[in-house]
Amino acid sequence: MFAAHAESQDQHCTAFIFLTPGLLGEALSTEFSTGSLGEARRQKGLAEGGVPEICVFDPDGDLVDFLQATGCTHRHPTWACYHTVLETFVQDETEYGIIGRVVGAPFAVLVAEELFASGCQLLISITSAGQILPLGQPPYVILIDKALRDEGTSYHYLPPAPYSYLPPALREVVSAHWDSRQVLLHVGASWTTDAPFRETETLIALRRTEGILAVEMEAAALYATLAGQAVPDHLLCPCDEPDGTDRGRF
Repeated sequence: MFAAHAESQDQHCTAFIFLTPGLLGEALSTEFSTGSLGEARRQKGLAEGGVPEICVFDPDGDLVDFLQATGCTHRHPTWACYHTVLETFVQDETEYGIIGRVVGAPFAVLVAEELFASGCQLLISITSAGQILPLGQPPYVILIDKALRDEGTSYHYLPPAPYSYLPPALREVVSAHWDSRQVLLHVGASWTTDAPFRETETLIALRRTEGILAVEMEAAALYATLAGQAVPDHLLCPCDEPDGTDRGRF
């Protein structure tokens, strides 16, 4: 279903991030259940409850809007986050959770940690991205194997270094099972920024010389969050023009 949705977006390429909590989930479960999430449940009068094991971030909100418009979603009854709404839907007899418009590294990390503390075992982020190096006619998908850390959040989880990385084993799993007959998959690097205003023509030209495929706002931090806890993760993303011009070539 996700591939079909991406294909419907004219002149877009799409990126996915896959995150698994591992040891991180156990540590966060105690902190959040007695802290932020526990207090939110108390204030909102919510019962204890877990989230679906597979959850999705939809930063652009297109997939959430489509699912809501077609009557496929239900609001999760015990999701206690102060800032987001968790919707659920069923596809091929599997229940998913989905949260729209989680944009930017700090917000994405916050909500990801809350999901893992609430029982999520796999988080998939489907994010749009600005095209840096053209890879052919969109739509296509980029599996981000490394993300340039031009934001601040990742540095709270990992020592300074140019990139956050996708573990090779996860790259191999996604690449081996991706059906490119529906939407073409590319693998490569992204540039994670804190805001589109940093995407100047000078920096875009420099990123092209570095082999960067796309620019987005969450990947480096999400990778670093779990890598800093010795936990695997990975990301995919969609692309448009980075400076907002000629979006027909997205």
